[in-house]
Amino acid sequence: MAETRTPRELETREKQTRYVYKPSSTLPDPTPEPGWAFRWIATHILGQSDPTNVSRKRRDGWEPVRSEDHPELMLSPTASGNVEIGGLMLCKMPEAKLAAMSEYYDNVSKQQSESVDNNFLRQNDPRMPLFAERKSAVTRGAGFGSGTK
Repeated sequence: MAETRTPRELETREKQTRYVYKPSSTLPDPTPEPGWAFRWIATHILGQSDPTNVSRKRRDGWEPVRSEDHPELMLSPTASGNVEIGGLMLCKMPEAKLAAMSEYYDNVSKQQSESVDNNFLRQNDPRMPLFAERKSAVTRGAGFGSGTK
């Protein structure tokens, strides 16, 4: 009458991997190339061609990516031979040039912010000073939540 069963601690099951869903992106990511940054550039907006945007981006240093360089991205061949999906063209730029461009625009933004601050503080009156401090601090109230009364 006694059953001979293996104790549960000794039983093993193959580990089942759980599938985690991740929605597909609208635009595929190209295979990374060392020293290059990639960006999708609009060639059409609302169904209308936008050659001005493409021309400006090309002058900024973005180079169209050829379809033969990244065959994994080609869903359907294009007449231009570039990687294009839904009115967007994949372009690349050397990372050093992109860093220099980012630094330039960071400086422009900083100068504009300082200009706005200077214009704002020019209207300052000692009888009613303006508050223009750009610092924030996290403090904890005395007695509240600290366990003391």
